[in-house]
Amino acid sequence: MTGSRLFFRRRPNGATVFRVTLGTRVEMEPLADLKLRSGDIRLRGDRSLTDAEKAEISTWMARAGSAQAGSADDLITALNHMAHWAQGAATQPEIDAISDDLLLAMHDLRAVLVRRAGDG
Repeated sequence: MTGSRLFFRRRPNGATVFRVTLGTRVEMEPLADLKLRSGDIRLRGDRSLTDAEKAEISTWMARAGSAQAGSADDLITALNHMAHWAQGAATQPEIDAISDDLLLAMHDLRAVLVRRAGDG
């Protein structure tokens, strides 16, 4: 992973979009909140989107549909299944196709869990 890209953190009925900058550290700048039902895109603060980012968001929203995450147990089970699949059944092209997105999702989850643990 190099450069800059978008990461979509799913939430009920939409997502938060982050601009991810990769350097010596992974930086995740919140850009916008998306509402799938209305198609609304609300920019955060004084942020702006490039034409390429607008196109990527539109593509993501079209694909996202109404799929929603399940319970925490379902998510943990899914991660366990993913690890089992990656270790044995996955081909290298399959691993290459998902690695960046999965690593960003795990980085995002880790950051949220560490932040929340510090709040308690």
